[in-house]
Amino acid sequence: MFTGIIEEVGTVRRADQGTLVIECGTILEGTALGDSIAINGVDLTVAAIDGALLTFNCMPETYRRSNLGELAEGAPVNLERSLTLATRLSGHLVRGVVEATGTLKSLTPEGDALIARYSAPAEILRHCVVKGPITVDGASLTVVAKDAESFSVSLVQYTQEHTNLVGREPGDSVNLESDIIARYVDELLTERAAG
Repeated sequence: MFTGIIEEVGTVRRADQGTLVIECGTILEGTALGDSIAINGVDLTVAAIDGALLTFNCMPETYRRSNLGELAEGAPVNLERSLTLATRLSGHLVRGVVEATGTLKSLTPEGDALIARYSAPAEILRHCVVKGPITVDGASLTVVAKDAESFSVSLVQYTQEHTNLVGREPGDSVNLESDIIARYVDELLTERAAG
């Protein structure tokens, strides 16, 4: 489990089919082989540690559901270590299981903030609620608007400075994870109605 509060923006040093090597600093502290690290919101297991480099293995399913297959050497990635029982939950409960990708449609200044609008598949939008949580490339954000094809979030200055979100261009894909609580409630109500 994660919070969606990005700890560091790391750099891709190698992205081969099935292997991802990330250079980082902050998240190395206390990290061991087998630990879970969210990379752009995707929960991956540390397979090797070599100085400032962490190596991860990626399954075909990971590439199908996320934008990790699009990463190239030098790309910035959002990083977060998994929760401990002593961690403050500043964002929201994030599983690190990306459901789908969306597309950045626009970044519009609004005071010191930026309004980011993303197109998203229906299965993501179904669980988006205005003022509810959404995870974009691993960052915990609050939905400020929603229509039939997209949702918008407001990126405060801290988020602009500590994630890779403002480095994206319209048309770029992002990883999306909807609110786990909304998904569970929906599943339970659907089963109850069918049963």
